[in-house]
Amino acid sequence: MGKIIAFINQKGGVGKTTTTASVVAGMAHLGLRTLAIDLDAQCNLTTSFGVTDFRANTYNTLKGELGLEPTKIDEHLAILPSSVDLSAFELEMSAEPGKEYLLKELLEPVLDQYDYILLDCSPNLGLVSINALTAADLYIIPLLPHHLSIQGLTKLLEITDKVKKRLNPGLKMGGIVLTQYNNRKVLHRDIAQVVQEHFGQKLFKTVIRENISLAEAPSSGIDIFQYAPKSNGAEDYLSLTKEIINL
Repeated sequence: MGKIIAFINQKGGVGKTTTTASVVAGMAHLGLRTLAIDLDAQCNLTTSFGVTDFRANTYNTLKGELGLEPTKIDEHLAILPSSVDLSAFELEMSAEPGKEYLLKELLEPVLDQYDYILLDCSPNLGLVSINALTAADLYIIPLLPHHLSIQGLTKLLEITDKVKKRLNPGLKMGGIVLTQYNNRKVLHRDIAQVVQEHFGQKLFKTVIRENISLAEAPSSGIDIFQYAPKSNGAEDYLSLTKEIINL
């Protein structure tokens, strides 16, 4: 039975898509059957894998216009691409009964086909992100080591608590991962300590170091393990992937 993990943070630029893409690729490299779902109308996860030719996307699938037809990347990895139309989803579905459960209902029939289904959420904590949290077993928060990032956590945790209470009692925090981390910066070390004090075991041991290869890989349409297998980025994300598998 596949485990569903949502990568979520309402702040943009925290490495959410990079983390989703790299972890799902890491899982596929380890031989796990994985599905990535791009739930952001900016389509960054879709372009990270170089996917341009597809019929089914998160918009027309969630609306029930098409069945779930992911695009195959390799024998272990598939992706359901996004569409700019997804930005209109919330407005269009406002009167739909049970609108928070659309993604959960879509994924239930295919759970046994995958070991992991990873959801790349948009920075907007609207209906699409609520759908992700309602469907997920776990959520993981990629976090920049900045003070403003910590302030934003409170709002995010309020939302996840409400979803757990009202829509998905089984929802758990998988953990917080620090991204774009530089151990030489005092601020970064301070923030890591604050997060550790507040969240303890929920802070992943692996930190994702600043690494130019992680920024370059998406423009090539391939994952970090193919683009720069010996880079810090590949090393850190493989380590994080193994931590997540052991949750």
